Amino acid sequence: MVQDRRIYITEKDLERLERLVEATDKRGKLGEHLERLMDELDRCEIVEPQNVPADAITMNSKVLLKDLATEKEAEWTLVFPGKADIAQNRISILAPAGIAMIGLRVGDVVTWPTQDGEKRLKVEALLYQPEAAGDYHL
Repeated sequence: MVQDRRIYITEKDLERLERLVEATDKRGKLGEHLERLMDELDRCEIVEPQNVPADAITMNSKVLLKDLATEKEAEWTLVFPGKADIAQNRISILAPAGIAMIGLRVGDVVTWPTQDGEKRLKVEALLYQPEAAGDYHL
């Protein structure tokens, strides 16, 4: 994980994520990765949508990530669980990789454990960010 990064979030997305964590916890599924998400949310900075840095990954952002082990690049969109679809490269914020992505900025490298060891990805580009595009109601 990238440590000490500032996470910018809109009030609307923070509320949605907090409700999501609470609903998941009520079903008894609050695992280690969800605790990491709660830790991330505890240290986020709430900003108006127009004040989110244009190079920061937010909910519904589409990013180009490079696997540093294989040099392969892939486009991913960070979404809420109901819209997640690996076949369409839409990753849930509740997945460990999704939690790791929130708040990253272009040029950041993130590391997280997988079944096959550590995965290291670099944010090569932010292809779409709702706030930068003026799409405040997604």
